[in-house]
Amino acid sequence: MDGWLLVAPRWLLETSDYNWIMGQIVPDAVERYLASLNRAGDAVVDDIARAGAARELPLVDAEVGALLQVLATAVGATKILEIGTAIGYSGIWLARALPPGGMLLTMEMDPERAREARGNFTRAGLADRVTVIVGDAERMIAKVAGPFDLIFQDGDKHLYVPLLDRLVSLLRPGGLLVTDNVLWDGEVVPGFVRKPARDPADTRAIAEYNERTAAHPALVTAIVPLRDGVSISVKTMERDKDGARGFSRANV
Repeated sequence: MDGWLLVAPRWLLETSDYNWIMGQIVPDAVERYLASLNRAGDAVVDDIARAGAARELPLVDAEVGALLQVLATAVGATKILEIGTAIGYSGIWLARALPPGGMLLTMEMDPERAREARGNFTRAGLADRVTVIVGDAERMIAKVAGPFDLIFQDGDKHLYVPLLDRLVSLLRPGGLLVTDNVLWDGEVVPGFVRKPARDPADTRAIAEYNERTAAHPALVTAIVPLRDGVSISVKTMERDKDGARGFSRANV
């Protein structure tokens, strides 16, 4: 199938037990249950999460962090790219999946956040495997050399579509492109409006990104409705020089 359409069922939009505030698409009781099972945190990540929440910084939640670590571990990642460092919270989850000698390259626009992130990576004992670079991702991405085993995108939403093909080219076959906030408090669903509504330009950009990853000829994509939605895309394999063929959209 060349693509799919994300549709929210009528009961989901009308059930008051669902809290769309702060991206909680899953019922609160289920969120608490998931949090109770997450044993991967520690004092460092807990402190960073509290500091981020107090300042209303856009950090992923621990459940998404744990998912990132699982995905990076599952693909045996040794080289990871992150777009949107913030203060290093998601990067810590990713870097903890790396073996000795592995590398996380993470990009951040804000110099002060980048400085704070470096300090947090040091606190977590991960400074030797993380490189933080400061600047605009759209310009810096042209200078980055792949291939990467996993790319995590959590930066400016208006860049999701412009960066897509470049990020796919930087992935190895079988590598993962993981993107946060793809359900955008449910506003990507036609006819659903949250009050107060988020920036409609960002909403349109994310909806277009979802459509493009669903139909992209080099990707197989699924959206996990965890927190504000996480998109997971696998880069399909192409025929190698000897004619051997890996999986593709046509044979998965």
